[in-house]
Amino acid sequence: MKLAVVGKGGAGKTTTAAAVARALARGGASVVALDCDTNPNLGISLGLGEQETERLVSLRESLDDGDAEHAPGWDELVDRFGSDGPDGVRLAVVTALQNPEPGCP
Repeated sequence: MKLAVVGKGGAGKTTTAAAVARALARGGASVVALDCDTNPNLGISLGLGEQETERLVSLRESLDDGDAEHAPGWDELVDRFGSDGPDGVRLAVVTALQNPEPGCP
């Protein structure tokens, strides 16, 4: 299953995405959350904390600046640029998925 949370700014997308991700993970689902927001705070909402969220944002910025290479697949993306959060939710902060593989989240 793939879910996307979209809407107007300030509508509660980040809070909703975090609540849904954690609820699914608590129910036994394997959950990978991708924060594609220009103001990425999903890590804080998931309970990773400000320091770890900022680390993930810095990793994303290093890709944007050309200081790091993109991951070839989504699983490697999470391994290289992600973090494990509470309840088993895995999070990566991304700007874009280039050449997504079939089945890519």
